[in-house]
Amino acid sequence: MPELDDLLERLHVVALPMRVRFRGITVREVALIDGPAGWGEFGAFPEYEAPEAAAWLAAGIEAAYRPAPVVHRDRVPINATVPAVPAAQVPEVLARFPGARTAKVKVAEPGQTLADDVARVDAVRAQVPVVRVDANGGWTLPQAVAAAAALTADGPLEYLEQPCATVEELAALRRRVDVPIAADESIRKASDPLRVVRARAADVAVLKVAPLGGVSRMLDIAAQIDIPIVVSSALDSAVGIARGLLAAAALPELVHACGLGTGGFFVEDVAEVPAPVDGYLPVGTVVPDPARLSGLAATPQRRQWWIERLRECYPLTFE
Repeated sequence: MPELDDLLERLHVVALPMRVRFRGITVREVALIDGPAGWGEFGAFPEYEAPEAAAWLAAGIEAAYRPAPVVHRDRVPINATVPAVPAAQVPEVLARFPGARTAKVKVAEPGQTLADDVARVDAVRAQVPVVRVDANGGWTLPQAVAAAAALTADGPLEYLEQPCATVEELAALRRRVDVPIAADESIRKASDPLRVVRARAADVAVLKVAPLGGVSRMLDIAAQIDIPIVVSSALDSAVGIARGLLAAAALPELVHACGLGTGGFFVEDVAEVPAPVDGYLPVGTVVPDPARLSGLAATPQRRQWWIERLRECYPLTFE
């Protein structure tokens, strides 16, 4: 565990402008740590309280101060990610993911209808052979049953990601629909991330490095899960994406495409992001460009906000 003062001396806070609104934001702020083992990222979303955000800091510290695990592959298949945009905007979004054979489509957006979701999914299905959807827990059980039927009327879905908020609802839905169920928030936001598996409430586990406390912690959880794993990003910068790719590369088996292509949502990132080749991204380290770190630096007020947040999370990081 590094000293707090050492962490603060190595801290860079950046604000990354986004091409489209995603998770309700158009600028993504993250704090980066220039450590002796590499660069780490602390990017817990602002609304997260310190106990939850501390896991994200642990992930950043791990990347900055600890050696990387052994990997089993040098590239990782990724899915295209389609935000809750109008169907007419889908081709523009998919153009940022050349060669992707799988697409994840956001659904259940507040203020939108199931008809909007169906139109968006059908527009994606017209261009990409494998489609999965992510509701972020936005449906009740009856709504999820209806959505599963509507969204598969014109073609199959690879899976429904976090269609409902609770493990009990996921388990009930899994018994009522033929579409596979994937769990995300029920794993990364749970005090017991393995409960959803023991409850037989999911067919696929979506794991994110930062919310789970780092690559090592994610791999420990993955080793206890007997269903396929999908590694996904948490709207990370190039630094965080590199850690997700590393985690996916370290898994003994990788059946599904991973949600690690979200770098295309940024107008500019802290490092040059390689474009996917045939739907794959390479595994490797990322070193931010000093000019980009300077040009994308957050305001002094926002930097101080992140410093105070790091101070608050630091004592909780490895409890």
